[in-house]
Order: sequence, then structure tokens, then C-alpha cells
Amino acid sequence: MAEVTPYEDPRITRSRTIIVTAAITVFADKGFAGATIDDVAVAAGVAKRTVYNIYGDKERLFREMLKEAIDTASSYAVRLETSGLTQHASGRANEPSLEDRLVDVALDLARSIHGGPVITLRRLLIGEANRVPDLAVDYYRRAPGLVLDRLAQTLRQLHDSGALLVQDPPTAAEHFAFLVIGASLDRALFDHNISLIHAEERAESGARAFYRAYSPPTGSPP
Repeated sequence: MAEVTPYEDPRITRSRTIIVTAAITVFADKGFAGATIDDVAVAAGVAKRTVYNIYGDKERLFREMLKEAIDTASSYAVRLETSGLTQHASGRANEPSLEDRLVDVALDLARSIHGGPVITLRRLLIGEANRVPDLAVDYYRRAPGLVLDRLAQTLRQLHDSGALLVQDPPTAAEHFAFLVIGASLDRALFDHNISLIHAEERAESGARAFYRAYSPPTGSPP
């Protein structure tokens, strides 16, 4: 989502969204070095001066584009916190098991990454990481790093409640993330034909493997 300043003219807000959406497509097609503000303006259907007035230059526009991926991570972190994953089982009939709730969380993560611009933006950032290392580090902290941190907090709560056996939550969070989206994300960075269905299948099987690895040896799903 394009950044909005307080009391901004709605026309500028609309222009921001249109420009960022167009820029993602243009940069994905031509790369950072090959893309121009002229290209973005044409794709967005706005005057070149409008792009310059809002963003100033291509570098600032690129940074604004990356906020789309950061916003995706932030939204996922909020949904994880409100997912009810750490709630104790109530014993109600037809209540989803912890394993099934982990699958839901995994599918949400896969859809967040594979269903939007995250992979495209990550490809672009990898290509520019040597040129803008500060931006790459900041992106990791605010996107993948944030998700791993929230996963670790959630797994720590599940350990404390006895629902899972998680002695090292940060490492367990990495295990969960890789089992769920690691392989499909790696492939998608190089293969544009990886489908969302493929990613969802890997996410479900990964979440179930994680549950089997971390469930208490004498317990059953809460």
C-alpha cells in the first residue's frame, strides 16, 4: 500500500497507488537499471512530472515499492496474532485441532507471499542488494524478520501451554517457515511458473510435518 501522509489530497493518494502498481510491473520487466520514470509514467497513465513531484527520483520510488512487501508482512503478523492459534482447546465438537490451525496459518503465509507482489519485489531487491545494502537489511528486518519474530513468539506461547514442545522458539520459527514456504519461495524466485496451488500443497504438508516434529511425545492435539 502506498504511503499516505495526513490530510493528503485524495487525488494524490490515488496517484500514489497507480504509480506504485505500475512501477512494480515496469521494474519487474526491465529491472532497476533499465526502467525509467518515463516508462512508469506511461504505464501508470500519468504525466512524468506527477511521478517526479510525488517521488522525486527512481530510488525513492523503488523504496516505496518495497513497502508493498513490508505491508504484506505486517498484515500477516497481525493476522497471526489474532488467529487464535494459541488459544486452549475448549472441547467443543468440530473444533479444529492444533495441527489444522497450524495448516491454516501456513496457508495464509503461502498465499501472502505467492499471491501478491512479494516475490517480484524480492527478485528486484536481490538484484540491487549490493548497491543499496541498507535497504536490503531494513527490508529483511521489517518483512521476513518480522514474520519470524512473530512466529517465534507464538511458538513460545504454545510451548508454555504444553501444546507443543518448543525449546528454542526462534529456531523452531525458522523450521516452520522453511517447511511451509522455503522451497516453493526459492523455486519461485527463479521459475515464474510456480503456481499458488503448488505453494499451498507444500505449505500444508510442511505444517503437518512441523506439527509431528514438535508435538509432545505423550500428548495429543489440544
